[in-house]
Amino acid sequence: MVRLTRIYTRGGDKGQTSLGDGSRVPKHDLRVAAYGTVDEANAALGLARLHTGGRPDDPVLVDADAMLGRIQNDLFDLGADLCTPEQENPPYPPLRIIDRQVDRLEAEIDRMNEELSPLNSFILPGGSPAAAFLHLGRTIVRRAEREMTELALHEAVGAPALKYINRLSDHLFVLGRYLNDKGAADVLWVPGLTRGE
Repeated sequence: MVRLTRIYTRGGDKGQTSLGDGSRVPKHDLRVAAYGTVDEANAALGLARLHTGGRPDDPVLVDADAMLGRIQNDLFDLGADLCTPEQENPPYPPLRIIDRQVDRLEAEIDRMNEELSPLNSFILPGGSPAAAFLHLGRTIVRRAEREMTELALHEAVGAPALKYINRLSDHLFVLGRYLNDKGAADVLWVPGLTRGE
């Protein structure tokens, strides 16, 4: 269990931070950048939840808020996973993303997608406030994925963690459509629309 008794420690004043295994790295280390971007994505989902929570009369919003709550918790799991480098036979097994978390995202994507109107164009980020924040979260998740795959070129990153971050951007895209009146209120890209203006 995590116990935070003091918020500032002065340990990072010289530009280094501690990883989950106790090792010290620069704050611009690829691993730190990756879990920092995961944290940023989580914050964007918190903004989306300002528009999905507190409406017990709307089953779509209740469903979306429950999914986002699980995802926010998963993203802390992912941060914990990324902040602890892989090693053989660790003295204390670290928290890792597992395939079951990826499976849950896929099941939710499939369930929502069955209710969506067909997609005839790319979507512009927007529509409802919740959907707009989900698109913001989706783009941050894509950046986290780029950082994680770059990290994986140099150090071991768990396969379930990489699958999770890839599937999550798909989930947020579909959830954004789900919250845009199941796709009916999507804002569609019109290629070349403003070229004549």
